[in-house]
Formats: sequence, structure tokens, C-alpha cells
Amino acid sequence: MANPVYGKKAAQSRNAEKIPDSLWVLVIGFILFLLWAPFQVGLFNGQQTDYEKPIYLAVLFGCLMLFLWVGLYYKRFKLEDQRDLLAVAVLLLPLTYFLSLFVAASHYMAMNMLLIQSMYAAVFIVSLYLLRQKQVNVIIQNAVLTVAYLIVWFGLLNWLGAWNVAGGLVGWFSNTVRGGKYLDAVMTDANGLRLTSIFQYANTYAAFLMAFLFVAIFALIRSKKAYGMLINGFMLVPIIVSLLLTLSRGGLVMLPVVFVLLLLFQKPARQILWIIHLIIAGIASVAVANPVTKIGQHLSAVPDASAAIKGWAYLLIASAVTALLCWVVQRFAAPKLETSIESWSNRKFTNLWLPIGATVLVALAAFLLIGTSVRSVLPDNIETRLENINFQQHSVLERFTFYKDALKVTKDYPILGAGGGGWAALYEKYQNNPYTSRQAHNFFLQYLIEVGILGFIVFMGFILFVFYKYIRGYMNQRERDDYENGFFFLIIALSILLHSVLDFNMSYAFMGLLVFIGLAGMAAAMDAKPLTVKWNSSGLRFGYLALACLGTLALLFVSLRNIGSANAAADAKAIAQTSQSYEEIKAPLIKALKNRPSHPESVIILASMDNQVYSQNQNEQFAAESLAVLTRGLEDEPNNKQMLQQLIALYDLQGKSEEALAVYRDNQDKYIWDIQWYEPLITRASDLGTQAHLQQDSAKEQEYFQIGLAAYSHVVDGVAYLKTLPSGQLQGRPFSVTPLIALGAGKIKLVTGNAEAAAAIIQTGFTDSYADLASRSDLWSRAWYIDLIGRSYDLGQAPYTQWYNKLISAGSDDQAIAANAKANFNTGLEAYNQVMRETNGETNAFPSATTLVVGKMQFLSGDVRTAVNTLKAGLSEDYSDAINRELARWYLAALKKLNSAQDQDVYNKLIAADAGEAAKIDEIAAMRPLS
Repeated sequence: MANPVYGKKAAQSRNAEKIPDSLWVLVIGFILFLLWAPFQVGLFNGQQTDYEKPIYLAVLFGCLMLFLWVGLYYKRFKLEDQRDLLAVAVLLLPLTYFLSLFVAASHYMAMNMLLIQSMYAAVFIVSLYLLRQKQVNVIIQNAVLTVAYLIVWFGLLNWLGAWNVAGGLVGWFSNTVRGGKYLDAVMTDANGLRLTSIFQYANTYAAFLMAFLFVAIFALIRSKKAYGMLINGFMLVPIIVSLLLTLSRGGLVMLPVVFVLLLLFQKPARQILWIIHLIIAGIASVAVANPVTKIGQHLSAVPDASAAIKGWAYLLIASAVTALLCWVVQRFAAPKLETSIESWSNRKFTNLWLPIGATVLVALAAFLLIGTSVRSVLPDNIETRLENINFQQHSVLERFTFYKDALKVTKDYPILGAGGGGWAALYEKYQNNPYTSRQAHNFFLQYLIEVGILGFIVFMGFILFVFYKYIRGYMNQRERDDYENGFFFLIIALSILLHSVLDFNMSYAFMGLLVFIGLAGMAAAMDAKPLTVKWNSSGLRFGYLALACLGTLALLFVSLRNIGSANAAADAKAIAQTSQSYEEIKAPLIKALKNRPSHPESVIILASMDNQVYSQNQNEQFAAESLAVLTRGLEDEPNNKQMLQQLIALYDLQGKSEEALAVYRDNQDKYIWDIQWYEPLITRASDLGTQAHLQQDSAKEQEYFQIGLAAYSHVVDGVAYLKTLPSGQLQGRPFSVTPLIALGAGKIKLVTGNAEAAAAIIQTGFTDSYADLASRSDLWSRAWYIDLIGRSYDLGQAPYTQWYNKLISAGSDDQAIAANAKANFNTGLEAYNQVMRETNGETNAFPSATTLVVGKMQFLSGDVRTAVNTLKAGLSEDYSDAINRELARWYLAALKKLNSAQDQDVYNKLIAADAGEAAKIDEIAAMRPLS
């Protein structure tokens, strides 16, 4: 019985060729790898360490398959034609990543990308030789198509309310299922709900769907049996509806481009069939898209079995009707069509006419859908997305900015590149404005950044050679079954790579696997042109195999080592969820760092723990360990902001203010648009300069003030530049002269005798809720400081309460709300610090009410130890006074939070005044600080 993808020629070839029994192990292993990989090998951007272990397991599987291939092919392997030479050439791709490792901006990310590229090379080699055998080719193509269809249904299960079924199907082996639900199979952003299936990113899922939409049409037309036509025809509507549900404008823009390109490879009869099937499926999909969209949106809010059944009915009926119509076209119209235009098809350039016509039709459809009310037939969310397609909308402008910034990185790392993950490690240093994007949204530019011009030339030479050789042979011998098989793989590789011009699809290891399997499928179908140079000597053949084995052994060792390290790091995180034991959490971290001393997450967790313990007992052993761990980590990860922040925290605990400022100063060029880096840089420089001024150390005063004013000028210039951005381009993260910056820079001007400039800076930074304070005539007076501190507390308390309530009621840690609270608290605390510095820490510098709110801000900001000292200093003996009782309450709660010994005297007096205070103390101590 013929396969649903293949025709009579493939069936005859299969009958004439038998797969050796010994090869079945490799074939089955390869298929199992294909089934496992989509639900495990996701996005790796150097930050999501949950994906570490699956990546290393994938490399391990690739190594094992390559070992098995060597064992099966070592006698038959020959370097006699260009296809064999590609098995050698592909090793140059991981080699370029190995070279870039020596100049990498992040050793951790570069090493992981080297492993991923090595896995791609292993899969390419194995695929290249497996796919030369036609029967194996049939099996692997159907396995790829089956996996793709399963991914489509997996996504629709999540969209139509059956997320528990979808999660249950893969939860036993996938690390992305939480509480029975696959994470972000349906994501939410500013555009609303977007379908992502396994990818957790709608645009990449759109690229995947686009590729397999055309594969399904190709398989449908190529099938000779009814069930093959029906299966592939049935899948067209689910694929198109899923594509619409991604709301991906890039997918909708690239789909007609890829479609027209693929038409160029077909004879006129097949071009017509491609267009007919796409029109049938498109009409059916648009007909059900609106109800399926609305039902999915409804089901995301409330469970509704009847609505889910209705949604499935729409989808399945439309799919069945489409399948039937496509079968009718193939069964009755296709043979007549091929016969009737056979003579016309042989004319020169006839295959260009329909693509040109299709281009005109696509342009007309685009005009109607984007520029007229015709788009109202689509769901509202899709209509809105189409309405916003233009070259001035923010996502387009942002991508152009990414591309320009990527070229800046390349200019500084031209030959070997910045190593794997180079963009993620460096983009904040080169960015044009304060966007957040650890991906360059262009695979080719990102590849250029990572391996430089040398590696980019190697990669482009490799893929262009494969495409050129295959396409040239296909156009001359397209009737040959080998080339038909190869076209299946060309569709996959071409679709994904073209879409990757606009997005970071290839940052998903599974998409990379599909591309390299696609390249191998094309290479397997290439003409077996003999090599002009005598490569087929036994020395070269066995030398290659020996080199492959040695490289694979090294990868195997590294993968196993990294799996052990990843397991240990995961254990530490799991233990930290249930235990507060320092030694218990530390043990797996030490294990994780044994073989990877610069593993970012493990370094940060261990350093944070050491800092915390040091703050409690002042044992220098913990400070020394923290410093050693961070110093070693920063050797390989000099751009890791979290490691630098832990180093700053350590210096602060040790009272090394100058060293902490030096970290901010020496790394400010890495984070040129991070206002949270420049705020402490300016305020710390102001504080240290003011101290030096009070100590009459003019040299230090000038040094620190220059640092602060230079940083302030950078912020002012940045704010002015952001006003020149195109109107459609979003600025990105906040970047402005904040009240905290205004306090620091204004103080510098005031101390240096320029009160007018100080007032101007305050007016620049004190806006909105602080604006009335900036216009007062008593700037910098004690009364002004008191009012500023009170205002900061009031403005920070509201978002803190909102954040805390969401945290305890829904477990939602809203970082944007928390950042708002922290920013206001920081302003008030800096105002307090300025006065305390000038008064040499006089305890009576502020009234007790102000001292109370300062202590509260310190407690809620996470500086509980300082809060203890502040609150204690403000206490009086009058426990009939409500403010004094509140001071005592927060003071005792802070002690309890630190697990310190209770101040029994204060406690007894407070309880004597009000017995209900005990419960209030416990309530405050249970509150979670912002950091």
C-alpha cells in the first residue's frame, strides 16, 4: 500500500529496496528523537536555564546516533562524491563556534551554542546517509510530517480548552508542564491571546506552520492513494486556522513570499493545483476562524464544555469538507489538468506565468485586507493586526534598530565574532534605545555576531552550496523520485530560513534540527558528482571517522558533565523552595560549580546566600567565598549584570562604598540605557563626594563629583536623543531624569555652590506627583526633606500594597508594580541619607513620624537590618503615643524578621500599652520585602 506522502514511484522503489536489519536501530532511534525533541528542546537564550538539561540530553542523543552511524557505516563510508564531502564540511560549522569560544562575551552561552551546533552537525551527517535510502526516506518524511501534525493538534487542544489533556499527554517527559498545563501554549501579550503550541512564542510557531502548510499541500498533491489525500487535505484548515491564531504579522507577510518562490519550482499543472488547494483551505479556514477565535478566548476565561464542543465541531467539519474537496480535485481534476496542459507546460518560461499572476493576486489580496474594510470578515484581533501592518509601526522600526545595532557589534567583533549568545550578552552596550530583546530578530545577523565574518562565510557557503546543487538538479530532473523526496525537505528548510530573516526561529533548537534535517534531505538527493581530488583513500576515510569519534567522545563527556551540573543546580533550586538550610542548599551548588565554576545561576545563588549569611554573622569566611565565587564567575561572564550586582551587594555589606561605586563606574558603558544602573551610580558618587567635601578632601570630592556629573550628562543627553525617535517607535524601558537622579545630581551642584543649577535639576526630575515640591522656595531645607520623605513613602506604599496583595492572593509577582514602589522608596531613603550625612547621623534630625516612615521604607525595601537601627533610634519611653507604639511594633517585627533576639524591654512596654500589638508584630514580620 502506498504511503500518504509518496506516489507509485516511491512505492516501487521501496519494494525493490530492503532496509538492513542492523539499520533499524538507528532509524527507530532517529524517529524517537524527532518525537521527543519538540517538547523538550526549546528556546535557549542564555537566561532560561530550565532548558539546559534538555539541550544537553539532545546533544547526548546526537552523539549516540553518530556513534551508531560510525559502527554501521565504517565499512561502506566513502569520500567519493560531493555529498560525502558535505559530511566533512558540516564539521566546520561547530569548528567556527569553537574558535569564537576564545573571544566569547559569555563563555556559558558560547559553550552551549557550540554543543547545539555540534548536535546539528551530528544530525546532518546521520540524516544525510539515512535519507539516501529511499525506504528510510519515506519513513523519516512521514515521521516528520506526523510530528508536525501532532504539534498542530497539541496547540489546538490548548486553544479549545483541553489544556489538561494536552498537558497530560506530554507531562510525563516534558519539563514545561506545570500543574498539568503546558506553559504558554497560548500566550498573552498586548495583542491579546496568541497561539504558540510547543514554542511559547507565536512568531516562531507561525514560521513552523507556514513551512508545514506547504509541506501538507505538496504531500497532498503527490499522494496517489485516497487516504493520503484525505489526511493531508484534512490538516490544511487546522494549520491555517492555527496560523491566524498566532496573530503573527511576520508569518502573514512571509507566507505569500514563500508560496510564490515554491511555485517557481513546479510545472504549471502542479502550480494550478497548489493554488486551488490553498484557495479551498483558505476559504474554509476564514469561514470558521471567527467563531473558533471567540470560543478560544471565552474558554481561556472560563471552562465551558458546550462551547469547546462547538469549537471542535466548527474546526472538524471545515477540515472534513476541505479534505473531501481536495480529494475530488486530485481524483478527478488533476489527471485531466495534467493531460490538457502537458504540451503547454513544455514551453519555455511557462512556469513563471502563474507565479507572476499569483504575485499580482497576493498584492491585490494584501491591498484588500490591509487597506480596505474587506478585512472585517476576519476576527477582530486579526483585523487589528492586519490594520497595523506598515513600515512605520513599532515592530518594524524596532527590527531595523536591532539590525543596525547588530552591525555595531559586528564592527567590534569582526573576524571570530563574540561567541554563541553574543547578542544576548552585549546588546545593552550597543543598543540605540532602551529596548529589551535578548534576540536580534534576524538569524543571519545573529549568526554573524556569534562567529564573525569567518564563520558566517563558512555557514552561508555551506547552505548556499546545498541549495544550489539541489535546485539545479531538481529543475533538470524533477520527475526523478529522489528529487521529489528532496523537495519535501527544501520546503521545510527554505520556509524556516526565510522567516528567520525577520525573527529568531533558529534560537529554538528544534527549529534548527528541522533546518539541518532539511539540508540533509536536499543533499541526499543531489547529483552524486565524483570528486576531482582523490579523497577516497583509506587514510582519509578512517581519519575522518576517527576524528568524528574523538569529537563525539569529547561532546559526550561534556554533555554528561553538564547534565550532572544542571541536575545539581536544579536540586539546589528545588531545595531552596522547601528549606532554609544554608548547608543543604549549598551542597548541590558546590557540585554544580565543580565542573562549571562560572555557571551563572549557580554563582548568583551561592553568592547571594553567602552575602546573606555574612550580613547576619559578619563572618569573613562567607564574604571571602562570595568574592571568590563572583570573581571566578566574572572571568568568563564579564557582562553578567546579576553577578556584578551581587558583587556590589557584597561591597556594601563590607562597608566598601568606594569599591561598590567602582563597579558601577567601570561597567556603565555595558548598560548605557539602564536607568537602574545610572541611578545608583549618580547617587553614590554624590554621596561619596559630599562625604569628601565634609572631610575637606578636595581631590576625592572632585573625583566623585565628576563621576556623578558625567553620568548625569549621559542621562540628559539620552533623554534628548529619545525625543528624536520616529513617532511610531516605542522607546522601550523608562529612561529619564528620575527624582532619585535629581536628588543626587542636584546635591552635587548645591555643594559646589551652584544653587541655581541645583534647583533646575530638581525641577527636571521632580515631575508628576513630585512637581509641587520642585517649585518650593525652601529647597534643601529640613522641612522640604521631611515633606519629600513623606511623599515618597505615600507614593511607594500604594503600589507596594497592590503588589503584596497580588502576591499573597494569586501568587503573582508583578515586577512592574514592585519596581514602582521601590523607586519611590529609594527617593525617600536617599533624601533621608543626605540629611543624616550632613548632620553626622544625629538621631534627632527628624521627628519621630518621619523616622517611622523611613524605617518602614527600609523594611519594605529589604534592608531590614538598617530598619532595625533606624526604628530603635527613633523610640521614646512614651508608649501612650501612637507613633511611638508603631515605631516599637515595626522595630520588633524587623528583629523577628531577622531571627534576632527579641528586645524584651521594648516588647514588654509595648504589650503593656496594648496587648493586641503581639498579633500586629507577627503580621508585619510575615510581610515580604520587595527584595
